[in-house]
Amino acid sequence: MSRERNDVLSWPVAATTYVLAYGVLMSADAIEPAAPEAPPRESHPLDIPRDGVPPVVVTPEGLARAAAVLAAGAGPVAVDAERASGHRYGQRAFLVQLRREGAGTVLLDPAALPDLSTVGAALDGAEWVLHAASQDLPCLADVGMRPRALFDTELGSRLAGLQRVGLAAVVEELLGLSLAKEHSAVDWSVRPLPEPWLRYAALDVEVLVELRDVLSLELERQGKLGWALEEFAALAAAEPSAPRADPWRRTSGMHKVRTRRQLAIVRELWFARDLLARQQDVSPGRIIPDASLVEAALAQPTTRRALVGLTSFTGRGSRRHADIWFEAVRRALDLPEEELPPQHLPTEGPPPPRVWPDRDPAAAARLAHAREAVGLVAAEHALPVENLLSPDAVRRLCWSPPEPVDEAAVRAFLLERGAREWQVDLTAPALTAALTG
Repeated sequence: MSRERNDVLSWPVAATTYVLAYGVLMSADAIEPAAPEAPPRESHPLDIPRDGVPPVVVTPEGLARAAAVLAAGAGPVAVDAERASGHRYGQRAFLVQLRREGAGTVLLDPAALPDLSTVGAALDGAEWVLHAASQDLPCLADVGMRPRALFDTELGSRLAGLQRVGLAAVVEELLGLSLAKEHSAVDWSVRPLPEPWLRYAALDVEVLVELRDVLSLELERQGKLGWALEEFAALAAAEPSAPRADPWRRTSGMHKVRTRRQLAIVRELWFARDLLARQQDVSPGRIIPDASLVEAALAQPTTRRALVGLTSFTGRGSRRHADIWFEAVRRALDLPEEELPPQHLPTEGPPPPRVWPDRDPAAAARLAHAREAVGLVAAEHALPVENLLSPDAVRRLCWSPPEPVDEAAVRAFLLERGAREWQVDLTAPALTAALTG
């Protein structure tokens, strides 16, 4: 887990603060000023696991022992996973770390033991404590580990109004301990794993349960613990995301691509690169970067020499696999017009808000009022706007509001689109007023 990847600014609560909510600037003069910040507490380094670094479990016999030890432990279990993002293909786990009272820390190697369902079963009924759970749950599910209940310390930190929510920052602020930041982006598929990396990985779960306890008390003090528990339950119950339609459209720099022919070139290059990356088990970007795909699409080279001669067509595989890339470009150039990809995918949702003033000025006005209302509610409760209510739900509500517009109808609309009860309780009155005012 990257300890600093989730640092964000929370919404400030101060009388002279201006709140930027969903892109709308508004005065927050009516908000009660926040208390002065306490002076920073002195932090102490956390650089050695209290029980030392355990050996990595790599055998079925060791896995059975680890499952038994964890099952015999008590209380919540801290869980983390290390991936090799940017090095290997996909987002699978290459190390799983667990710690539980009475069991100590356990390190498991999913490369040697791809089925960890026995550990998942051993922890059935226990609360899992993770930091940024949505990032680790998919790769844990791939190895047979799925929690029934969880506590997400990153999400809990957001709801508590912390300004920085990376693991190292939260541990330092709430526990007064400093975690080292190195090794977060290393290639965890390397074997054997170096001892300093394993020490780093073990420390990631060293104080997660203690952090959970402190956060729980703080959330309860703020009257937000019930909100957090609803969010955690929704995370645990969430189904795996469906495969994204046309994943190649998320290529960085796609805003430069203007024509359907250029889109076809990006598409063909993307799939050619993805197949090669899968075969070589390497991150696609390490073969050729996204920027090379886009630049090739813009240039539309008609010869292999012209393609590899592009100064922007870079990457360690740009020349080595030049035949593959040119064949992909050629396929795209040869496509008949009717087989070119559409400029935009059809969507059942509302259009982008930037076109609302022209298409439906009344809807644009509703959206402006709704964004301001939600932003004020978020500021009042020291919550990030995106955690208070999904921007997509707000857009859909404003584009096609229920008839008649009353609080009951707004509540039903939001619940149908996945909003939790606490979110609806806080926002439905303000949204109703914004839509009818």
